[in-house]
Amino acid sequence: MNYVYLLIEFIDELVFGVSETAWPLIRDDLNLTYTQIGLLLSLPGIIAAFIEPFIGILGDVWRRRLLILGGGILFTASLFITSSSYSFYILLFSLILFFPSSGAYVSLSQANLMDSDASRHEQNMARWTFAGSLGVVMGPLLLGLFVYLGLGWRGTYALLASLSALSLIVAFRFLPADKKNTPFPSFAEVFDGFKAAFQALKRKEVWRWLLLLEFADLMLDVLFSFLALYFVDVAHVTETQAGIAVMIWLVMGLITDFLFIPYVDKQKDTVQFLRRTAILNAIAFIAFMLVPGFIPKILLVILVNLFNTGWYPILQGRLYSSLPGQSASLMAIGAVTTPLAKSLPLIIGILADQFGLQTAMWILLLGPIALLIGLPRKNLIHVN
Repeated sequence: MNYVYLLIEFIDELVFGVSETAWPLIRDDLNLTYTQIGLLLSLPGIIAAFIEPFIGILGDVWRRRLLILGGGILFTASLFITSSSYSFYILLFSLILFFPSSGAYVSLSQANLMDSDASRHEQNMARWTFAGSLGVVMGPLLLGLFVYLGLGWRGTYALLASLSALSLIVAFRFLPADKKNTPFPSFAEVFDGFKAAFQALKRKEVWRWLLLLEFADLMLDVLFSFLALYFVDVAHVTETQAGIAVMIWLVMGLITDFLFIPYVDKQKDTVQFLRRTAILNAIAFIAFMLVPGFIPKILLVILVNLFNTGWYPILQGRLYSSLPGQSASLMAIGAVTTPLAKSLPLIIGILADQFGLQTAMWILLLGPIALLIGLPRKNLIHVN
């Protein structure tokens, strides 16, 4: 049963792997500026932050299966629209549709996975992360194949939409039935769900893991979003070399995420693990930004990738553990910090247009710095 959720995560990250690698192609094809790219990376997530809280609350108090399947339908439709985007505005619309659809399809699937075994949040998050890493690695390979065949990034998105439709068929077959079969949730149920979510925000630990997750993402998805552009525009390498850099990042992430699955089972103090790797990550990133040359930067970006291993599954697992019985409501709670987090790519894009991408990317250093400041000094007793 859990493999259904991992399949959905695989498809979602396959899309992510294609989209982040395709930005140079999309930029040239649609004549996008850095500010427009930043807007495409930011605005859909900001808008979704106002929609996903309702999806999350409904996922806890109403029919979660129905929400997942409905999200999957819109998720698939958005990919078809992206494949036919011939302007900035159509692409922006498709991404605005994609983000909340992904919230319903993917985030609620993650909540179901977490609910399947409340005693193994970090361990199941490690498996979820590996499934995503596998999808991210396959994304650039798929894009490269389609570009080679002359089908381009649009043809790649058309195939992604077809694969998403297949995953939706699997979900229809294997997702567990809803416990509630009422046509619509009552106002009282929704209100109580939001009330419980706001009560959770009064707890210091919820805020800790919520904020640390968003800052840690600077060295995860945000860095990856700009990696190909950085190698092309700052390191002045060819698009092929930039693709190699991205591929090395992805393969490295796949290997370390796989090895982290048995490793996390043996870790008694994951907080200290995060603190040590944050220090090493910061050092590696500073060196990556300062040291010239394609090969040295490749070696250093490998270290940056190595030292962010485990950040997402540990932090996300801790956040789920701080919200017992409210797994889907995490979408509502997380929306509090999402606008700030999603605005960071836009800020980077604006600064890159004004001062250059090299200068703008120093913002990413806030990721490991936030971990060093925000992690508890003593490992908290982790009770799931």
